[in-house]
Amino acid sequence: MIIDDRIGIDFIKKGDTITVHEVKKSRKLEKAHRYQLYYYLYYLNEIKGVNATEGILDYPTSRERVSITLTDAIKEEMEGILRDIGSVVASAELPKAEKKSYCRSCAYFEFCWV
Repeated sequence: MIIDDRIGIDFIKKGDTITVHEVKKSRKLEKAHRYQLYYYLYYLNEIKGVNATEGILDYPTSRERVSITLTDAIKEEMEGILRDIGSVVASAELPKAEKKSYCRSCAYFEFCWV
């Protein structure tokens, strides 16, 4: 489900609470996966006014699930990250690309290396 041409949520479960699910192939980049899901929850809460604070990272290959919660501390951290992104975007000079082991399989490879 694409929302506002900004976020692409894999699926949402509705019940007593709204739970946002993000499906990933492996846990290799779990920290990045967490922050992607935190952003989705942040966006739904702060931009769309939807009360969604629970998320689940689904790893079907390993049959694992990781639950996360959007807390006030994470909201503050997300706001700081978004300010930092704004600074990078507004800067006249691009940051130097850092080649990582996972770059070749990254969806954004072309932005850094082509």
